[in-house]
Amino acid sequence: MPKTARLTECTEWIDLEFVERERTPREIIEKGIRHHLAGLSLSNTVILLEELGVQRSRVAVHNWVQKANLQPADGKSPDRVAVDQKAIRINDEQYWLYAAVDPETNRILHSRLFPTYTIPIAREFLTELAEKHDVEDALFLVDDADDLVGGLRRENYSYRVEQHGYRNSVERVFREVERRTSSFSNCFSHVDPPTAETWLQAHAVWWNHA
Repeated sequence: MPKTARLTECTEWIDLEFVERERTPREIIEKGIRHHLAGLSLSNTVILLEELGVQRSRVAVHNWVQKANLQPADGKSPDRVAVDQKAIRINDEQYWLYAAVDPETNRILHSRLFPTYTIPIAREFLTELAEKHDVEDALFLVDDADDLVGGLRRENYSYRVEQHGYRNSVERVFREVERRTSSFSNCFSHVDPPTAETWLQAHAVWWNHA
């Protein structure tokens, strides 16, 4: 029996329109993307694929994630939205990951990477969130970060300052990102910010379907 016959997991959330230009079987690409986003480093993902009888490089796996262009689905109408930002290091520079999470489902609604955190950036993030989801009547849950509180006020959203409770959902997302970046230093080394952001958005899609 071919080793690829073992690959039976449902991965309908991975759009593989680019596969026609790839020499690797669709099932192998799905396996590589899913396991890398779930926790395997690029090197360990390559080892996994070798065990399945397919030899591909770390660069190939990295390129699969980039080409898949995975982003969280649009069109949600949450009653509450937990929002926060977190420092992320890319090479030797610090960036800020903004994320919005539906605390009822723990699903990531939107995430973006910015070079700093300010009220105008928070407003830009909230505008993008509103373009993707119906959040006009949602209650936003936020800590006392000046940029997010200021952005919510400027955009006339209802919000509540909350340190725990429903806001734990967005904190879990950030803890997972921190685990990945600290455990696998190659994730955000020798890459540019847009490449890191693509991985973070792809990881959000995996999180929503895990």
